[in-house]
Amino acid sequence: MMTATTGATQSAHPERPGRSDGVCSEFTVFTKIKPGHADALREDLATLSDAAHDESAHAAVRQIGTLHDARHVIFDDNTRFMFASVFDGSWDTYIDDFAKTVVGSRFDKVFSHSEGFPGVADPGVKDWFVAHQEPARVFVSAYPDLTVQQIYKDHRVDDAFQEVLDTPQFRAALDNPANAELVATPAFQKLLEEASA
Repeated sequence: MMTATTGATQSAHPERPGRSDGVCSEFTVFTKIKPGHADALREDLATLSDAAHDESAHAAVRQIGTLHDARHVIFDDNTRFMFASVFDGSWDTYIDDFAKTVVGSRFDKVFSHSEGFPGVADPGVKDWFVAHQEPARVFVSAYPDLTVQQIYKDHRVDDAFQEVLDTPQFRAALDNPANAELVATPAFQKLLEEASA
């Protein structure tokens, strides 16, 4: 059984900035927007936002399999850009995985408006991210013990269990005297309570 962490700690990769809380790590990058590129960046972000709601974007996020959430912000009078995300697993694997999906080309397009960005497939991209990454002073995850894959699995199990709960066969099994001992156990009662919450 996993136990909750009591607070955010430095990353397991000391050469990589960022804080962790349990299995979750934060990644925040601040860049300078190339002069005259703010409007183009804003348009690319609008396109990215539209794409984030289509199936291919969610399929790519599922393919990466470690991304909890992400956000993009333009600030300081259109001169600076922030990308922030929460992920689980290795920092290096997280960066590598972007280049392997449709997210990589979208990443390239958005970051192409940042000064000095070499491209997500460039061997120097990790050094560039490290140079522009700023660790959070405080980072807390609502579910520090759950990886994205565990969350996906929990969701699938819950959906399947809810389907079972709705069947007449399950109701009949609950009412069957042969199952009375199992149904009366605290663990089974807790399961029923959680399912109805």
